[in-house]
Parts: sequence; structure tokens; C-alpha cells
Amino acid sequence: MESIVITVTSGKGGVGKTTSTANIGCALAQLGRKVCITDGDIGLRNLDIVMGLENRIVYDSVDVVEGRCKLKQALIRDKRLESLFLLPAAQTRDKTAMNPQQMTALCDQLREDFEFILIDSPAGIEQGFQTSIAPADKVLVITNPEVSSVRDADRVIGLVESAGKGPAQLIINRIIAARVARKDMLSVEDIMEVLTSNVIGIVPEDEEILSASNRGSPVAISGKGAAAMAYRDIARRINGENLPVQMPRSGGLLHRIFGRA
Repeated sequence: MESIVITVTSGKGGVGKTTSTANIGCALAQLGRKVCITDGDIGLRNLDIVMGLENRIVYDSVDVVEGRCKLKQALIRDKRLESLFLLPAAQTRDKTAMNPQQMTALCDQLREDFEFILIDSPAGIEQGFQTSIAPADKVLVITNPEVSSVRDADRVIGLVESAGKGPAQLIINRIIAARVARKDMLSVEDIMEVLTSNVIGIVPEDEEILSASNRGSPVAISGKGAAAMAYRDIARRINGENLPVQMPRSGGLLHRIFGRA
């Protein structure tokens, strides 16, 4: 299998990019794939905390790019999944510390050893975003069922396509079926009327996510809730399974969209 670089991005912050990157990476590793999750948010790194690996960082991706260490010195093997590695971002630099060409060269090195490389992109559409999508073979755009988040996602999807990295695929995060039924929250259908991208997964709001993130143990590893199952299903689709996406509809009914994600 050829290696695949997947950038996880969004228009606004706080929609769940880092959580999604960590959980999809863990779920792919559980499927037996060799995975590297890379923090592209230089200066504001959080992926290491979500993974519970913050105390093991010695070198980071900027150290690699600037020649202070070898790539293998900066990689951190996960404590729970042998085929999962983290490449942390620099915390004391800003997003100008790495450009798109350097990120692409870094990912080319990672392709030699990993089947999947996931990049946790910074929010927004400035240099950090451009750097993170540069090496991407696939782009996942995260949105919440809020008007502002959907509008920002629409903007990002357009930028991904104009950069020749499309079509982007969509993850709808933090949806609550009961609130959709009461029309207090945008439905999946509402979102898809605006965003025509293929939906690769729908992750419901789940209290287990917050407690798992605070423990540094992503729900995809051992969680039993709906969010954990959703992330595992997303990983299976990325891994090539033709798995239907289950979409909460008004009244709590489930609608299935068939087709390869």
C-alpha cells in the first residue's frame, strides 16, 4: 500500500480537529496500519497533550527541518499502540518556522516508513493552513452544526479545491440528534445543502471525548461510546472499507448514504 498523507483542517478553531486527528490515527493503528500523526500547529501544539505524550518530547518537527536532529529522534512511539507515532510541533516558534516546501519534504521522509501520515492543521486560512495542506493526498474538513462553522468550512473547501487538493471530505462533529429533532441545531441535511463535499463521518456529541482528552487517552483506543464508534468507522472508510455513513435525522431516525467514502 502506498503511503497517504491526510490533512485534517477547518475554517475556525475549536471544532475538534486535534481530537479527530488523534482518534482517527489511533483507530487506523488499531487496524494494523503504521501511522504517524503530525502536529502542524506550530506555536500552539496540543496533539501531544491529547495523546498523553507531552512529557516525552525532546525534539520537534522544526528541529528536524532545521537540522538539529534526525527525524527518528523526534518521533515518539505511542505507549499503547506500537504502530502509532507522534511528530510534535515546536511550541516556542511561530507558523513561519516551516514553509510548504519544508513540510512536503518532511512528509516525503515520513512516507518511507508510514502507511498513513495525518497532519493536524492549525485553524484559519493563512500560512499554517497552506503549509499543512501542501503535502496532502487527502484533506478532511471538520465542521460543527453551527452556521458560522459551516460557512467557514465552505471557505476552506474552496481553498482546498483551488490548491488542487480536492475534493475535500467532510466530518460533521458534535451533532446532537435530540437538538436536531427540536430544530435547535443544524441537521446533516442542512449542512449538506451548503457543503457539497462527500461526508466521510458524523461524530455525535459525547461526554466521553472530554474526559478522554483530559486523560491523554483518545476514545478510539478503548472507548465504548458513540463517538468512539464513529471515529473507528471513519478510519475503516479511510482504510478502504465501503462502509455506509449513518446520519441522524429528525425524529432520531437513521438514514444511510451508501458509497465509498
